[in-house]
Amino acid sequence: MKGPSTFVLTVMGLGFAFLYLPLALVIFYSFNESRLVTVWGGFSLRWYAELFRSRDMLDAALLSLRVAAISATFATLLGTLAGLSLARMGRFPGRMLFTGMIAAPLVMPEVITGLSLLLLFVSLQGLIGWPTSRGATTIAIAHITFCTAFVAVIVRSRLAQMDASLEEAAMDLGGRPFRVLVDITLPIISPAILSGWLLAFTLSLDDLVISSFVSGPGATTLPMLIFSKVRLGVTPDVNALATLLILLVATGVVVAGRVMRGRERAAARRPGI
Repeated sequence: MKGPSTFVLTVMGLGFAFLYLPLALVIFYSFNESRLVTVWGGFSLRWYAELFRSRDMLDAALLSLRVAAISATFATLLGTLAGLSLARMGRFPGRMLFTGMIAAPLVMPEVITGLSLLLLFVSLQGLIGWPTSRGATTIAIAHITFCTAFVAVIVRSRLAQMDASLEEAAMDLGGRPFRVLVDITLPIISPAILSGWLLAFTLSLDDLVISSFVSGPGATTLPMLIFSKVRLGVTPDVNALATLLILLVATGVVVAGRVMRGRERAAARRPGI
């Protein structure tokens, strides 16, 4: 089989350079001694020490991680139920409306979503007195709202590819619907559920626009803090933070790749299942 042409390889190389060269520069300048970001002043770990001494940065990071974990967990639960409803319940009253509501956050501009949620929280505060203030709770609710749609799409697509005869055979053998769900359906779609959780966690951790609308004083997420710093000029401690995030993401990708290869090998050893 003939390999790719020189032109294709060149275009691919330029594309990868465009994507990854800026990341390499961020990592390189995170070890810069100089306070000027683009002027090399020698190798140093100074800005990593400054980063870990920055209370604002650490508080923002902890808030983002806590909100992302809570949002991903609840979004995965709700998204899995929504995906099961759309894939297994057939036609039911309001299915069209329900499908549209699930798909809406996928295509809705984040500015519109953030503004609508802000108006909702302000209205609720005036009507029932809750929420008393905007903070981590309102951010988590907002993130759950739009992350649920992504989880639902992933779970529904996996259920559409799943062999429904496995569930039918289990029920023919006397399995109750709930036991079939727990023993057959959920284990099979567990990779999709895990993928949905990871995607929801990433989207929540990365969100800036919606969080800016629904947050309040004392509730600054990491993207909001980084954006405020960049507006005043990039500082080397931001490069250090970006390097740690790149390392965290790369580690997650490697671990996920190993887990997926292990599952593929286990499935290959059980061809009859």
